[in-house]
Amino acid sequence: MTVLDDRTTAAMWPAAYPQGYAVVDVETTGLARDDRIVSAAVYRLDAQGNVEDHWYTLVNPERDPGPVWIHGLTSDVLEGAPLFPEIAAEFAARLDGRVLVAHNAMFDWQMIAREYARAESAAPVRQRLCTIALAKELSLPLPNHKLESLAAHFGVVQQRAHHALDDARVLAEAFRPSLHAAAERNVRLPLLECRPLTEWASGPPRPRIGAQSSYRAGSWRPSRKRPPCPYPNPGRYESNKPLKQGMRVAFSGDTSVDRELLEDRTVEAGLHVAGSVSRLTSLLVTNDPDSATSKTLKARSFGTPVVDEAAYTQLLRDVSPADG
Repeated sequence: MTVLDDRTTAAMWPAAYPQGYAVVDVETTGLARDDRIVSAAVYRLDAQGNVEDHWYTLVNPERDPGPVWIHGLTSDVLEGAPLFPEIAAEFAARLDGRVLVAHNAMFDWQMIAREYARAESAAPVRQRLCTIALAKELSLPLPNHKLESLAAHFGVVQQRAHHALDDARVLAEAFRPSLHAAAERNVRLPLLECRPLTEWASGPPRPRIGAQSSYRAGSWRPSRKRPPCPYPNPGRYESNKPLKQGMRVAFSGDTSVDRELLEDRTVEAGLHVAGSVSRLTSLLVTNDPDSATSKTLKARSFGTPVVDEAAYTQLLRDVSPADG
């Protein structure tokens, strides 16, 4: 794959590409909606992916730090760190007017947006770009979609994995050649809208220091127990017809609306959130129907209907009652 050099950048750069990026990494107490940020790093890049500056901070989560064996930040280290509201303005200044770039960007954006919501504010971010999605758009020959694999592909050396500043540096160095490869081929960048959150501004009390973390070794996303759907499954969704209470809806990939909020709205509408795709699944919601995730592959094999997030949110507005 040929990558643009600096001499050809100005003449060949797609006009529709963003004018600046904020490459972000956050380390957290866990992966659930009530978990907190313990450190954050931002590398600001110009339109061609060149580094302008970088910034790093610890954050006191006011609770148990969670997976110390991963991020290495103990309660003693974090005790004197600033609270999130104290660094919110500086963080926002680093993000303002730029596309947020992260590896698994949905997670980083959710954690950041929730912290700002708790601080009764909002991050000045309008779009995000996931480097996993960009690697898929470029068909990079990666063995998997871990950051270390992306880094190795571009010859970037990791020094301190799971340290926010080094992870952000590694991602910034891997993002620049990815961006240049996309520009050379005029590839559409996989940009998604970032919507500020308000649902966490007045949430329940958060666990204090010493409380049990929601993170568990060997897990990526903790399971969230929901009440069983009270309605029988009426079968598959049919195009141009409304959803019906009891339908089983599965989600795959990144979404503009926070995934858990989208799932909450699904349950509130009387639908069942399915963790996997089976022959009984009524509908798969994904913004990347051509991806090779297990859910999209199963949906194809079963003939499960697929819609994108925008279409699904429209359908949620008018869900038919279950058969009486």
